[in-house]
Amino acid sequence: MPDGGHLRVVVLISGGGSNLQALMDQQTKGLPIEIVAVISNRPDAYGLERARRQGIPTEVLDHRRYDSREPYEADLQGLIDRYRPGLVVLAGFMRILTPRLVGHYLGRMLNIHPSLLPKFRGLHTHQRALDAGEREHGASVHFVTAELDGGPVIIQARLPIRSGEDAASLAARVLTQEHIIYPRAVGWFAQGRLRLGDDGLPWLDGAPLLSPVVIEASSAGERREV
Repeated sequence: MPDGGHLRVVVLISGGGSNLQALMDQQTKGLPIEIVAVISNRPDAYGLERARRQGIPTEVLDHRRYDSREPYEADLQGLIDRYRPGLVVLAGFMRILTPRLVGHYLGRMLNIHPSLLPKFRGLHTHQRALDAGEREHGASVHFVTAELDGGPVIIQARLPIRSGEDAASLAARVLTQEHIIYPRAVGWFAQGRLRLGDDGLPWLDGAPLLSPVVIEASSAGERREV
């Protein structure tokens, strides 16, 4: 992190913003970041209200006002860059980004996905995990690349799927773990410990991550790092 300062972060959202809230909470507890703006593609996203309560500038760039993806992303990039972020955080931003935009922020854009990537990329991950008879499920934080949910994974939270569990209860349990691992990954980046290497791998503390850091969450809620 340059000069011991706080990393400037722009957060992109589309909905409730619970992961945004987790980042804001950790920021107040000493996470070395400054969330300088929250941008949503939906004007009714509750995460905007969360940000306003914290005095964080908010912006709305409604994708429905655009005829195609390219002009929307050109304006989105301009809006993000206005805040001069060192990191862009996707926190439930429900837009597929083009390679051009991703390339502009390559190595300084993170996403969280509610599955144990590379399993279950895309939507409806919890029901798909149940339908597939998986014994465990979780969430992954990864660098964003042009491949949908295909960027190199930094950290995962894994938890056992309970007998008789439905998608709603599984989603709620996974979300709790997301709130733990996302601030951790953002913090590593802000501290200068995490980067995307020229080899396409995440590097943590000067060494490539050949496999993600894993946080195990038991059915009782206990966690251990492996």
